Amino acid sequence: MRWLLLLAVTACSGGHQASPRDLALDDFGDTVPVGLAARRIASLNPTTTELLFAMGDGGRLVGRTHWDTYPPEAAAVPDLGNGLRPNIESVLAAHPDLVLLYASADNRSTALKLHELGVATLSVKVDHIADFAREARLLGRVLGDSAAAATVVDSVQRTLDRVRAATAPLPHPTVFWVVWESPLMAVGGGSFLDELITIAGGTNIYGAMSAPSPVVSREDVMSHHPDVIFTSPAAAKEWTGRVLVPDTALIGHPSVRLGEAAVSLANLLHPGVLK
Repeated sequence: MRWLLLLAVTACSGGHQASPRDLALDDFGDTVPVGLAARRIASLNPTTTELLFAMGDGGRLVGRTHWDTYPPEAAAVPDLGNGLRPNIESVLAAHPDLVLLYASADNRSTALKLHELGVATLSVKVDHIADFAREARLLGRVLGDSAAAATVVDSVQRTLDRVRAATAPLPHPTVFWVVWESPLMAVGGGSFLDELITIAGGTNIYGAMSAPSPVVSREDVMSHHPDVIFTSPAAAKEWTGRVLVPDTALIGHPSVRLGEAAVSLANLLHPGVLK
């Protein structure tokens, strides 16, 4: 379970007794200063890039990944390459005083190396809607901008609550969401997309599976007789029945547009339910 704790430590140098508010733990369990006056941030995680712009801190960015395409202003931020196993030399060349990473196993060695080099690093892994709120507040605390982070979280939550309230009394059609065609993979219960299906007024046929994207067979899908199939434009012709195409640019990861994504899906499942 990923968690957030305040850490009280005794610093090794100078005999300074750190207060519980000085440091927090990220999703790798590494310490990160709270209230860090970071002015040059390399965000190698689309979720944190979007969040920084939403908080009004996009001007602090000196680096992003290939995949950080929202908001449009992100295009003006230097592209440092991939977010997984990034090129550390390219990251250091941007002279960041804070690096934001996606906390996957692929990035563990990168985080350790940056810490070893004395670069403040915050690694977060957002897989569920609750993770977004938790990590947004953590980033706000680290940057000394808790109020801005709370404003973003509250705005997203209000929209999600509005969608949930609008769809709750409606019939919930069963949904099969294609993640990948070969092998055939579905949205499972371990994905935030499963949560969005529910909020939008649907029932994921693979919601009971704990994996975020389990491999399934076409025969098993058909045995569930899904009312709706979500897939990509290219694969839509491969399926019959009520085949719908979500806006993948909007729902690609759990970030500041989670509310908009829920509205979009709700209007696909229940046309006109939300304006």
